[in-house]
Amino acid sequence: MTLPAAQLLSALALVTGALTLAVTHRPALALGVLLDLLLAAGLLRLAGDPDWQGIATAAAIVALRHLAGAGLRVGARSWRPGPARPGHRPSAGRLARLLRPQWRT
Repeated sequence: MTLPAAQLLSALALVTGALTLAVTHRPALALGVLLDLLLAAGLLRLAGDPDWQGIATAAAIVALRHLAGAGLRVGARSWRPGPARPGHRPSAGRLARLLRPQWRT
């Protein structure tokens, strides 16, 4: 009984994560909702038939949740604009640098 419920919760996690992103336009929040619901599905699956693969999957989701949250917090701090100077317009070079993939530098 817990396996179909866990599969349904996994599908709802994807829908809810996408809907959260579409409504709020906040990737960190949407990713948090998605990973929290996937963790709930993994724990529900463990309640039915605990095995090492299920435990490893739940642990991987927890680790991914923490890493993604930390990465998004660090990234959000780097995107905060500095104090605006009167008459200053952002240069096109700065925008190009932000949009260029890191591996091309």
